[in-house]
Amino acid sequence: MLSKKSSNARDQLEMVTVDQLVPQDHLVRKLEAAIDFSFIYDRVKDLYSEVGRPSIDVVLLIKLPFIQYIFGIRSMRQTIKETQTNMAYRWFLGLGFHESVPHFSTFGKNYERRFAESELFEEIFIEILETAIKKKLISADHIFIDSTHVKASANKHKFEKKMVVKETRAYQNQLQKEINQDREYHGKKLIIEEKFEKKEMKEIKESTTDPESGYYVKDERTKQFAYSFHAASDRKGFVLGTIVTPGNTHDSLILEPLVKQVSKTVGKPKAVAADAAYKTPAITKYLFENEITPVLPYTRPRTKEGFFRKHEYVYDEYYDCYLCPAGEVLKYSTTNKEGYREYKSSKQVCANCPFLSQCTESKDHQKVVTRHVWQEYLEEADHLRHTPEVKEIYSKRKETIERVFADAKEKHGMRWTTLRGLKKLSMQAMLTFAALNLKKIANWTWGGVKSRILCKFNTMFSTTTFGYVYYPLHFFLRKFHGPSLDM
Repeated sequence: MLSKKSSNARDQLEMVTVDQLVPQDHLVRKLEAAIDFSFIYDRVKDLYSEVGRPSIDVVLLIKLPFIQYIFGIRSMRQTIKETQTNMAYRWFLGLGFHESVPHFSTFGKNYERRFAESELFEEIFIEILETAIKKKLISADHIFIDSTHVKASANKHKFEKKMVVKETRAYQNQLQKEINQDREYHGKKLIIEEKFEKKEMKEIKESTTDPESGYYVKDERTKQFAYSFHAASDRKGFVLGTIVTPGNTHDSLILEPLVKQVSKTVGKPKAVAADAAYKTPAITKYLFENEITPVLPYTRPRTKEGFFRKHEYVYDEYYDCYLCPAGEVLKYSTTNKEGYREYKSSKQVCANCPFLSQCTESKDHQKVVTRHVWQEYLEEADHLRHTPEVKEIYSKRKETIERVFADAKEKHGMRWTTLRGLKKLSMQAMLTFAALNLKKIANWTWGGVKSRILCKFNTMFSTTTFGYVYYPLHFFLRKFHGPSLDM
């Protein structure tokens, strides 16, 4: 039988509270139970005057962007619109039915005038991280490092070409010292500091809209101004540290400061896993010297098709020379200012070699093989790559840091930004990753027998050795307790 529902219920007068309208298992209730936001008052009390007109509650101001980033709302303006009608958001902010929501510009003005020069967002990120540590949810023995590009709020066609000085590498002074030690050992003249310090110039494209962003080229179709969000996570997907740089900054330059940041916050890791972009002599040296195991992947040879690959030239450590596939010796020649030893073959011998066409295209028939002064660290990292422990750690990379970036972009609005400037983007990164961490804490520690059991088993069986136990347990609990168990 066809029936029609009356619309009279729209005008029905009822006695109800905001709390009654929010489901008991709603995410905002879990967030509120996970952390006490009142710690923010102590962090900002020096930023407010003791006299004058009462301010908007600072906790409410900070919770607003948390709503935006946790629920993946595209802007603060849209967040305010949704908060006006969403009872769950009002409950989370502590607002009644008729209380007005702050104007969307309020957070921006407070950021510009009050929070911009403070470390408030970093302190919020650390506080949430410390909460996870207290609840024993973080396992920082193995950390996973990577970066992702976030499209800048800038037109890629509006730029100026500029000549700028190439940035100096953090390890440059140490490398200079070891280069001269190596040259002295081989009886070569020392390279004077002026040659090392000679400024190299490069041409860049600088956005006229957001000059602090960097021009990023991935392929012929992907050219844009962007920022790089660098992050380190543990094996459970908690973000332990983050640094934001212009999009044209190479990943390898940020690993050392990121590891130092994580070491300061949660303690020194035992192993660091990263992709091939981080596989450099300087990084492997830094990790080994700090007693951290580098977990790095296999990298394919970049030799032209049809030519001998570098591993086919065998290094003799005792005589400090290379042997080519034909059995001839490539002797040490010099150590250049980039830190590479050069080993050269005899021109006369190579000219008559039957393998010349597979060896070199040099006009003077001379093969040159280079070896970095820190190459032994890279080789040791390659040896470790074959051990079961390192294989097991690296297999987790796609499930940890890659998953963090995927979730942040698909569910939490990190694919692009409406903000401009490095400081504001650093604030966005801190709040986005703090939101991801808080969401994990909220879901994993929410009250109830089934959640406590799941949290306990998730902690016990988080490694791949026992990982198979977690999933059947999860599906078993889900079968009997319903989809509300999903995280």
